Amino acid sequence: MRLILLILAAIACILLSLFLGSAPLSLTDVSAALSGNGSELNQQIIWELRLPRALLAIFIGAGLGASGAALQGYTRNELAAPGILGFSACAALGAVVALYFGLPHLVTPAALIGAGIGATLILGIAGLKKSAGVLILAGVGVGALATAITGLVMNFAPNPWALSEIVYWMMGSLRHADMSGLFICAPLTLLGIGCLWFIGPDLKSLSLGELTAQSLGVSIGKVQALLVTGVALCVGSGVAIAGAIGFVGLFVPHITRMIFGPDPARLITRSAIAGGIFLLLADMVTRAWSGPGTTLYLGILTSLIGVPFFLWLVVREVRT
Repeated sequence: MRLILLILAAIACILLSLFLGSAPLSLTDVSAALSGNGSELNQQIIWELRLPRALLAIFIGAGLGASGAALQGYTRNELAAPGILGFSACAALGAVVALYFGLPHLVTPAALIGAGIGATLILGIAGLKKSAGVLILAGVGVGALATAITGLVMNFAPNPWALSEIVYWMMGSLRHADMSGLFICAPLTLLGIGCLWFIGPDLKSLSLGELTAQSLGVSIGKVQALLVTGVALCVGSGVAIAGAIGFVGLFVPHITRMIFGPDPARLITRSAIAGGIFLLLADMVTRAWSGPGTTLYLGILTSLIGVPFFLWLVVREVRT
């Protein structure tokens, strides 16, 4: 029942988001546009602007939520998240390099390539000793390197306009969402979530410890490969379209864990739905808050929400 309510909440949020924007639309206008009977302008607003933006928020949030749940399940660490383990930084580095060379049309493939290179490095290092601890260290190290190189690229930006373009992109936004971005992000995210869902039962066994899981027939190498591949696809596709959006993969799994229980196999799909809902709601807030000359970026809002939650987790960890 709770899962059904979660799905219905996601659908309700998508429908609600269609009414938000600078051009006010009534219920009749939205219904007519969705059925193809509305005015040409209203159909363009719904089908080319608002619906792609809402669906992209759902898919990007779903990828981040599922990635966080899988990483926390594998590492058995509540502080594990795609951003902390370097996946987001690697994808962002690829996009920043494209912006540095004045190739904004290559931002999406560059971010995906950056995520792929980062995943390969993390998997190569972690594969030397197949354990969750090594994976965390590898992710943190590769992410720190990617962040340092990103800073270096920004330091040598050819002009202030290029630097500002990089900075604004790194704040994260869905302002330029369209159907072409949806057609790129949706299949990659679904493929990534599929990889994570496939290892769900193995993550449940790993909650008993790596030695116990191996005795039950779990292949740590296979789990690591699918985990890193799935997270890279989810995070890379999201960063490629919307820029850097942090902390969704950190606290969304915690919220779903409180509602649905600690089973890692079940949390992946439920965190995916909850992550999509959260990011869509956050995007709706940015749209309502932003106005002429004033823009609230999506990545800034999620960080403002996520950082206090992260600090609370750290304090709780210290006290226990």
